[in-house]
Amino acid sequence: MSKAPFWLFFALCLLLAGLQYRLWLGDNGLAEIRALQEQIAEQKGENERLLERNRILEAEVLELKSGMETVEERARHELGMVKEGETLYQLAQ
Repeated sequence: MSKAPFWLFFALCLLLAGLQYRLWLGDNGLAEIRALQEQIAEQKGENERLLERNRILEAEVLELKSGMETVEERARHELGMVKEGETLYQLAQ
């Protein structure tokens, strides 16, 4: 048997090892792809949370634009305001 098949086998093994290294550990390898997929999933969750917050704020803005009940409620709770002729009783605990 000649030495050519041995060197060919050795060269192919080195090539395979190099390709495996790039696949698992190199730039754009599986580890980086997995990390990017996790970041995408986290960002999607954050986007959903922010979309829900925006929906709530949009509904609140529409309420404030459409009626005085919401404005009055906010003035009572956040600013402690009372209507003329009302008496405010504050209970201490």
